[in-house]
Amino acid sequence: MSTDAVAIPATGTRIRDFVALAKPRLNLLVVASTLAGYVMADGEPLGVLRICAMLLGTGLVAGGASALNQVSERDIDALMRRTRTRPLPDQRLQPAESVLFGAAIATAGALMIAAASNLLAAAVALATLVVYVGIYTPLKRRTPFSTVVGAIPGALPAIVGWAAASGEVSARAWILFGIMFFWQLPHFLAIAWMCREDYGRAGLPMLPVLEPDGRSTGRQAVLYAAALIPVSLAPAPLHMAGQLYFAGALVLGFAFLWVTFQFARTRSTRDARRAFFSSLAYLPLLWMLMIADKM
Repeated sequence: MSTDAVAIPATGTRIRDFVALAKPRLNLLVVASTLAGYVMADGEPLGVLRICAMLLGTGLVAGGASALNQVSERDIDALMRRTRTRPLPDQRLQPAESVLFGAAIATAGALMIAAASNLLAAAVALATLVVYVGIYTPLKRRTPFSTVVGAIPGALPAIVGWAAASGEVSARAWILFGIMFFWQLPHFLAIAWMCREDYGRAGLPMLPVLEPDGRSTGRQAVLYAAALIPVSLAPAPLHMAGQLYFAGALVLGFAFLWVTFQFARTRSTRDARRAFFSSLAYLPLLWMLMIADKM
């Protein structure tokens, strides 16, 4: 009689692995941006329960997109130090079950958004997933321009919230989109510089891999951070926010630009890390300013 045993993953471990596929912590900014879009839209109040359901649905769609992205990139993730212990490259989960999981939570999320608000908001959420998984993910293997494309689905959650509140996507909603879009690019470029060796090892044509001196990376980070300032100030003259927001956004914008400029000047990992963490602080503070001024 054989004494060999087959290792069966513990249920708790598998649950944690599926949760890791959805990247819940990273998707908190997605949910926060959706809430900001909802508050700024001046639409009909949905009520606390429906707002929570809409936000949860947005998080589930974002989580489904993350899971499907990791299925597509499992071979790349296996080559990178920071991602090789993820559930798929580490073979703790299989691609088929991960696709099922991602599709299931994304579908459930879209249905929740539709039930809690309207079909337009659900359609925008699904468009976010399609662009992220269907366009951005394959482009990462081909061109550094994928970073710009990836900022599009990253900016759409604010539109989801706006559509949920108002049932339409007006010109003012695209101001919020613009803030999210330009914010992401210095954020992504700082990450790309910090992880350039990993990206090079995986064969991804990120800008710091193609131009190792980092001049283009730093220059583009500064240009996008500079473009963010007028876009972030636009809600005030458009009567979406007032003087408190304008003053706060101006201070935040120039502070973020300064940190990004320092990164471009030195191109050191330390200053790239500062730019990255500054970007993480910038967006929630801006949303809080906008909402506080609105109320």
